[in-house]
Amino acid sequence: MKILQINASYKPAYLYGGPTMSVAKLSEQLVSTGNGVTVFTTTANGKDELDIQSNKSTLVDGVSVTYFKRVTKDHSHLSPGLLINLWQNVRGFDVVHIHAWWNLVSVFSAFIALTRKVPVVISPRGTLSDYSFQNKNSFIKILIHNFLGKKILKHSYLHATSVAEKKALLNIVKPAGIFNLANFVKIAKSLPNKQSAGPVLKLLFLSRIEEKKGLDILLHALPRLNVPYHLTIAGDGDENYISILKNIAHYNHSENNISWIGFQNENKFDVFSEHDLLVLPSYNENFGNVVIESLSAGTPVLISEHVGLADYIIEHNLGWICQTTPQSVSDVINTIAANSMHELEAISMNAPSIIHRDFDDSQLIKKYINMYQQIIDHGGV
Repeated sequence: MKILQINASYKPAYLYGGPTMSVAKLSEQLVSTGNGVTVFTTTANGKDELDIQSNKSTLVDGVSVTYFKRVTKDHSHLSPGLLINLWQNVRGFDVVHIHAWWNLVSVFSAFIALTRKVPVVISPRGTLSDYSFQNKNSFIKILIHNFLGKKILKHSYLHATSVAEKKALLNIVKPAGIFNLANFVKIAKSLPNKQSAGPVLKLLFLSRIEEKKGLDILLHALPRLNVPYHLTIAGDGDENYISILKNIAHYNHSENNISWIGFQNENKFDVFSEHDLLVLPSYNENFGNVVIESLSAGTPVLISEHVGLADYIIEHNLGWICQTTPQSVSDVINTIAANSMHELEAISMNAPSIIHRDFDDSQLIKKYINMYQQIIDHGGV
């Protein structure tokens, strides 16, 4: 099976967060099971470019990756070189898997592959939802969707990463088919030295710092807490937006209870283990890789009802669910501190084994291979 993975970013562009890492791990798992995998991506690394040779196949952890230069430095990621190469070579692949939407790499790549009669599966990864239509460049998104996107998506297969995302996608488009498979997530190989909860509740926010992650909600909730706490914020983002968030912390007099430690990668499981509760009050989240990472390290979670994994958390009693309001977040945290500290300890003990059982790489890759085979057998649309 020859599979072409297309994403506007690829490691080591770690600043793009979970989706980039999930695409990389999927590609690596496919290679490890004997499949032919090629990745087309760009040199995108935020406003900068990766210091890597472009237009030449490079082995990255066993995966053949070609990085193409882009001519726009924003999230449109226009890369003529990638699109030209795709037009010339796409028929050499059995299926094309495109990740994310609303960028020119994804939209034009899907159009080219379908035009060249190669089956396409698209993983929107949270970029195709009611929230995405309403947030940032909404008028342009509606135009693209009505004049081009809707037709492309109709003839493509879609990959959702949660039941919630699948429902959201089917409310927007009617694709050729849809699959629901969890993300590949790097989880803790062994349980770090988990610290017991002390007199100060140690809260953690670990994610890309952007509007949809709901960090503003958490910051507004802090003055409502009636227990001693300390919040660690781990992640990078737009400097102007971070300044706004720091001003919120200053004006609500919580800045002395907050540590901003920046982006964490290799040591993030140690960071999880040092905290009592991960808080992710996102306005919209198709899956939530960080939720699985945190639980694999034995750290319970508090997530909003709009995180794709909310039903999973409820089903397995791995944390708490809140609404996207400061009052709801503070109410849950106060309740945990007053009545549920024993539940924190129970989740810390039970979560790692549950996560290792449900997110086993060897079982998940079989499901992805089966998805590709079904699409190839059907022959596309």
